[in-house]
Amino acid sequence: MGRSQGLFTAGASGMLDLLGGSGFIGTRLAKRCEERGRAFTLIDKAPSARFPGAHRFADVRDVDSLRAAMTGGPVVNLAAEHRDDVRPVSLYEAVNVQGARNVCQVATEKGVRTIVFTSTVAVYGFAPPNTDEAGAINPFNEYGRTKWEAERIYREWYEVDPANRTLVILRPTVVFGEQNRGNVYNLLRQIASGRFVMVGSGQNRKSMAYVENIAAFLEFSLSFRSGCYVYNYVDKPDFDMNALVATVRERLGAGPGPGFRLPYMLGLGAGYAFDIAAWATKRTFPISSIRVRKFCATTQFATSIAETGFEAPVSLQEGLLRTVRHEFLEDHRDEQVFVSE
Repeated sequence: MGRSQGLFTAGASGMLDLLGGSGFIGTRLAKRCEERGRAFTLIDKAPSARFPGAHRFADVRDVDSLRAAMTGGPVVNLAAEHRDDVRPVSLYEAVNVQGARNVCQVATEKGVRTIVFTSTVAVYGFAPPNTDEAGAINPFNEYGRTKWEAERIYREWYEVDPANRTLVILRPTVVFGEQNRGNVYNLLRQIASGRFVMVGSGQNRKSMAYVENIAAFLEFSLSFRSGCYVYNYVDKPDFDMNALVATVRERLGAGPGPGFRLPYMLGLGAGYAFDIAAWATKRTFPISSIRVRKFCATTQFATSIAETGFEAPVSLQEGLLRTVRHEFLEDHRDEQVFVSE
């Protein structure tokens, strides 16, 4: 993975181009750059609420817009189609795969020497617990498949001039944090509502990543020497569901432990009942058999990031508590929110 050349340089130079930088992770990374006095450009088809002056319009599907926006400095590509309900399905290919080709074309034209690409652990599909970066690639959906195709395209860019180019491929697990309206937020909201029911033993583990730590590692990786590096991003140690729910309940003052528990088969049966109700009424419910299965499954990944010397600035537990405080104990109703899976 490029480690034979040594891991670090004195630091990447030039304007940092954040593709997809108006989104959840990009905004947090831009904030870190601002705090450290690093120049950056947010290149996105959507404006940036937090950094409007740094925004340049571009769509990764349009090579001419990328050519006009990219500065030739190091690139962090966060742009992606990633939700489960993207329609038409062809958008995954257009954004994730053709977008990668376009980024690499313009990067070559402008002499870019460093690209950091955010992929996903979805490239492994339904992976066994503690799958690391050497795990089998077996995506089960278009998101994972097209992210893997994009990885291959970035590797081709790197292989043209491996002595002078740096490619970092980061595969995060589920990312959460303040202002995000993804799956972790939905779980926290259910717990905060007092209507949450623990299904199953709660001993299954879930790998998670706090957004501030993801942003910190992206920034950290910009100093890697020439080479190709692939890392899963997971904040360790993993919570099991009992500990996660108990931590949130305690912070909310809802009492100790995970609260009321329902045996797995009863919970799954309730999920099927909601499936039938959804089919009959054409409505969407927060409970389904798929959601119950996902909740009770172990989704756990390993990572070799410790080999780089990187230390996450925030513990996983502290990141969770910060998120709970921000979303449910303080008033931030006027802040921008980011919607993701």
